[in-house]
Amino acid sequence: MSSSISTDTVVRQEVVVDLPADRAFALFTEQFDKIKPREHNLLGVPIAETVFEPRVGGAVYDRGEDGSTCRWARVLEFEPPALFVISWDITPRWEVETDPARCSEVEVSFVGVGDARTRVALEHRHLDRHGDGWPSERDGVAGPGGWPLYLQRYADLAVAGARE
Repeated sequence: MSSSISTDTVVRQEVVVDLPADRAFALFTEQFDKIKPREHNLLGVPIAETVFEPRVGGAVYDRGEDGSTCRWARVLEFEPPALFVISWDITPRWEVETDPARCSEVEVSFVGVGDARTRVALEHRHLDRHGDGWPSERDGVAGPGGWPLYLQRYADLAVAGARE
């Protein structure tokens, strides 16, 4: 089950998975490499892995097959198993943004629904901080190749994790 809502400067998506909140949180952050599609690539070379550093001040970055890296997010909050917040350091032209004041934020929260289910709510906010062209960025992250794809890939991992 998933749903989505988009307003002017916010995109919200959610999914319910059959895992307790602590396992749902760990799956998202520890297996982010399996959630982010390889074709979402700012490097210019094939991606070998996507790394999510699980701490405030950490980074989210892609490592290319040639060893190059591209940091495209910063970990702003990390509160297992409740939530994490990362910056979105990608411009409307799909390039790395180096000015933190021109970056949006993505919060992912994990709320238990009974003993063994969790509602995972994603909110991508402050999209207007990206300046000219921000509505196209909002439409991109809200569209089928954006956050809905990430959450579907996550939900598929959760199904496999629930079987273990």
